[in-house]
Amino acid sequence: MMTATISIMKGSEIRKKGTEALLKVLGPTGTIRYLEQYDNGGKGDYTKEKYKQPDYSIEDILKM
Repeated sequence: MMTATISIMKGSEIRKKGTEALLKVLGPTGTIRYLEQYDNGGKGDYTKEKYKQPDYSIEDILKM
């Protein structure tokens, strides 16, 4: 009978290991370029946008 061990890592540990892997393979510049792809290039104004509320009626929400 074969048993498997499952290792559960915290989010912080996954981020740390992921960053280390990126740095090892891509180097500092490549890592930054890779991460920028998920930052949308710094476009927009999060400070203003986070307070915008969608203009949905109760009927619109129920239809969703």
